[in-house]
Amino acid sequence: MIKVIVAGAGGKMGGRLLALAHADPELKVVGAVEAPGHPKVGSDAGEVVGVGKIGVKVVDNLEKVIGEGDVVVEFTSPQATLSHLQQVVAHNKAMVIGTTGYNAEENAKLKSLASKIPCVQTPNMSVAVNVLFKIVAEAAKALGDDYDVEIIEVHHRFKKDAPSGTADKLAHIVAEALGRNLDQVGVYGRKGIVGERKQTEIGVHAIRAGDIAGDHTVFFSNLGERIEIRHQAHSRDAFGQGAIRAIKFVVGKPKGLYDMADVLGLKK
Repeated sequence: MIKVIVAGAGGKMGGRLLALAHADPELKVVGAVEAPGHPKVGSDAGEVVGVGKIGVKVVDNLEKVIGEGDVVVEFTSPQATLSHLQQVVAHNKAMVIGTTGYNAEENAKLKSLASKIPCVQTPNMSVAVNVLFKIVAEAAKALGDDYDVEIIEVHHRFKKDAPSGTADKLAHIVAEALGRNLDQVGVYGRKGIVGERKQTEIGVHAIRAGDIAGDHTVFFSNLGERIEIRHQAHSRDAFGQGAIRAIKFVVGKPKGLYDMADVLGLKK
């Protein structure tokens, strides 16, 4: 039985993850964490997510429960994640991180800390999205420089970062496959008289509307045809189910930073 602590348990993603972990016979939820002052602190975590009492109170500090768990799973903010990661490293636990929106400094700190424990970190926990990553890399290599590449991502109105971590990773995957530097060729939205599209551009565009869980489409197009490779998330359970697989993968693994390609056996 793997003992799981969910950080951000009062949030939309954290709540679904807690419910899915509670329902899994191989997992046991032993901790739930929220920010100090959050209205759910002190409540039974099971009641917070609608599964009934589970005897686990939502606490306002990871230190209060970290000793009870094998792994901490986190979909929160970069600042909260890095703070929790430091605590996880200090207690030599495992961690699964689905948080996005890091700046360059935060990302470097995350990678340095995460390498000291068994840690799965990815911008998207969806199993199908991680298959998408592999398909897009192969398509870019096969189609080459003759095809324009544009990426469109669509998310709910509450998402704070743009482009999404998934769209950013897709852009990096395409750039690497084509031997380009994304910092030099990435174009993020267009407005005004921008001139003809350069052959090497990789366009990335963000749309925010309603309660859309997450859509990503990669266009490969030349003057005669196009391919659209698309993933649509119907609910947050797509990410939660992938996170459950990551939890089962990472506990007991050697120290190091893993991603969902490791979890799913997609690396050659």
